[in-house]
Amino acid sequence: MTAIVNVFLKEGVLDPQGKATHHALNSLDFEGIKEVRIGKQIIVTLETQDKEKAEKEVKAMCETLLANTVIEEYTIEIA
Repeated sequence: MTAIVNVFLKEGVLDPQGKATHHALNSLDFEGIKEVRIGKQIIVTLETQDKEKAEKEVKAMCETLLANTVIEEYTIEIA
């Protein structure tokens, strides 16, 4: 079973990478870009076939290591 975790900064937290990318895209004449936010994706392959157990385990991973929950949010997709 595979878990896909997307981690991104909470709304209101300064995203310097996103700002720099937004500026660069504007410099390259890409128009109509309102905002750019940069995050990360983590793919975890699990041995279990129990979706509920996998989701619970990956949530614990996010809360303890994969995301800094003070400034970041995350989503989990189990496939």
